[in-house]
Amino acid sequence: MNVIRLADGTLRVPQSLTSDDGRLIGNAYVDLSPGDPEYDRWLPEALTEEEWHERRRRWQEENDDLEREFLAFKAEHEG
Repeated sequence: MNVIRLADGTLRVPQSLTSDDGRLIGNAYVDLSPGDPEYDRWLPEALTEEEWHERRRRWQEENDDLEREFLAFKAEHEG
């Protein structure tokens, strides 16, 4: 999950919720507005929505070769 900077300057920051014993309950995004105490901490790693969509598109396109390689490896090592 990435930090996404929206057009109005709001940061959409990933947050995980875990149980007391550390098990993952869920992942979500929280919005931080400029002036929020945590805003400056997250700003340097924020991507614009366009950058995020481009990264996601490239990952999906480039994932095909990796997936084929994994499936070939898996087929070779199945019992």
